[in-house]
Amino acid sequence: MTSSRHPLHDVPASADPTRRTVIAGAGLVAGATVLAACGSSSAGAPSTGGGSTSASVAQSKVPVGGGVILEQPPVVVTQPTAGTFEAFSAICPHAGCPVTSIQGGLIICPCHGSAFDLATGDVKGGPAPRGLTKLTATVSGSSVEVS
Repeated sequence: MTSSRHPLHDVPASADPTRRTVIAGAGLVAGATVLAACGSSSAGAPSTGGGSTSASVAQSKVPVGGGVILEQPPVVVTQPTAGTFEAFSAICPHAGCPVTSIQGGLIICPCHGSAFDLATGDVKGGPAPRGLTKLTATVSGSSVEVS
């Protein structure tokens, strides 16, 4: 009769994982990975997708009373009034989803309906616990530089 011990570990062979426990474990790891990716940074401010938040956009691309959303890095640049530019992280502080549109003076997150003020980034509706993280917008020639 063969040994009742697993050959690589000092664990009984009957303790080997079943297909069901392996699949369940993989599901837990995948779920934890998604949650970690949607969380905020350890400093309490939402992640802007890792790395630098440095970005540049032509002033002509940012409509007065509206804005543009950049994907890399995830940044929103707005122009609430002519010649006044603001910048915010495009990552919603509620669940880490990127905002996707600007409508009626609001920056909108599609995941759970949070809405943020175009000029201040403050929460105007939805479950977000705080406003969008403010970034620095500086006019340089015909561009708006974000840092």
